[in-house]
Formats: sequence, C-alpha cells, structure tokens
Amino acid sequence: MEQKRRPGIKGNPKLDETSGVFKAPEGFWVRCPQCHAILQQSYVKEHHQVCTECSHHFRMSSLERLGLVSDGGSFKEMDVDLEATDFLGFFDSKAYVDRLSASRKKTRMRDAFVAAEAKIDGRSVQLGAFEFSFMGGSMGTIVGEKISRLFERALEKKQPAVIFQASGGARMQEGLSSLMQMAKTLGVLSKLNAAGIPYISVLTDPTTGGVAASFALLGDVNVAEPNALVGFAGPRVIAQTINEKLPKDFQRAEFLLSHGMVDKIVPRGELKDYLSRMLGLLS
Repeated sequence: MEQKRRPGIKGNPKLDETSGVFKAPEGFWVRCPQCHAILQQSYVKEHHQVCTECSHHFRMSSLERLGLVSDGGSFKEMDVDLEATDFLGFFDSKAYVDRLSASRKKTRMRDAFVAAEAKIDGRSVQLGAFEFSFMGGSMGTIVGEKISRLFERALEKKQPAVIFQASGGARMQEGLSSLMQMAKTLGVLSKLNAAGIPYISVLTDPTTGGVAASFALLGDVNVAEPNALVGFAGPRVIAQTINEKLPKDFQRAEFLLSHGMVDKIVPRGELKDYLSRMLGLLS
C-alpha cells in the first residue's frame, strides 16, 4: 500500500513500525526555549527566526543577519581570503587547528566574522556580523583585522559602519594576540569618531567578554535585540564572585536599557527601518 503524507508535513515522513506513528523529518520542529512552544522550523525561519507565540528571538547566522537589513543585490563580501592559523601550536583538550577545521566544516566560513559593503535603503554602509557558531564568535587576530579593515574602509569612503555583535569574547587559543585586537580595533574606531562618521552597534545574544569591553558598546547608537545577553563576565560568574543574588533580568537588554547602557531595543522585524532612520539622522 502506498504511504500517504499527512497534511502540512514536507519531506518524507517515515512510519515507525513499533508505534505506528509517522515521524517528521529531522529538524522539522523546533522548541522555543522561552515559552516551550513546538514550532515548525520553516515557519520560524519565515519570521526572521522569531517565535510566533512569545516573540523570543532565536540566534541567527551572520549571513542571515546581513541579509535581513541589506538591500537585495547590494551585498559584497570583503576580505574573504583571510583566515586564522594556529601560530602558537595551541593545544588544550583539542588542538586549535582541529577546532578551526571543525568550525569551518560546520559553518562553511573561514572565521567568526563577515565583513561586507552593502546598502540599507539605498544608503551605502560598511556592514559586518559575528558568526557565533564559529568557536562562539570569539575574536582572534583575523576577526580583529577584519573589523579594523571595516572601520578603515568606512573612514576612507566616508560611509557609516554597522556591526552585529555576537561573541563570547577574545579567543584564548591565540593568547595575547587576541587581546591586542581590543586596542587595535579601538584605535581605528577613534579615527572614525574623530572624522564624525557614524557607527551603529547592534547587540545580539550573546555579546560578552573582550568584544563587549571594546567596540561593541561604543557605537554612536547602541541598539539591542529583545532579551539579548550583554556584559563582560557572565551573571553566574559575577554572582559567585561578589556572593550576592543578582536581579532576574541582569545583563539582559531590558536591564541595560533601564540603566542607560543601550539606546533602544528593537525587534528583529523592525530593525532595517530603524537602522535606515538612524543612518539618515546621523549622516
């Protein structure tokens, strides 16, 4: 007998011979970590990776973020040939070179940052985004170099810079060289600021460590996604260090907004319009 498909299920559902129940293809469903709703993955993707029940913002890839705000056909990736190397021969529980190889296979990217020239509602910008799936969006020498070059192009072409932050901080496998990227990127950013060229920082979940402690919170406008975790050390580490109970929403975007640390919280679906307005006001 020909196997029938259930309405609404794409792909080829398989019949479990033990239970007699049809199983949807792997990856068909996703559970919202906030409201625990079971959602169809493709439907969530259509809504910019936002839960349609409670508006929880799932994490997005760097290319998804850049595609969300850039005009169609305007995206041109820059510095595509730059990639990290294991210049220290670092080894912890796993060799750094093996971690790099695994991340490249997983993400199909060379490192944890994408830099591009693009347009937002017709306005040319230097646009960048961290890829958190690549070693936690950690900032090593190549990530720092890409960000510095992005700021330098913005300075040279007198174009605004917009960066989507999503990082666990400096990449320990590159030692002090990774920490130097904090000073390096800030040095170029100071020139951008002196020239009066706008820089907008979009804080997504999570933005922590050396990235948060350097250029991530120094935008002319710091805008955050709802409930994004933003801070230097994690709340659990801080609570254990000071031996005090922290507020429930500590280091979340809403907490930072109430304490003057960010300028605006903008839902993902409204972000392109907001960036366009801000760029118009600042340019």
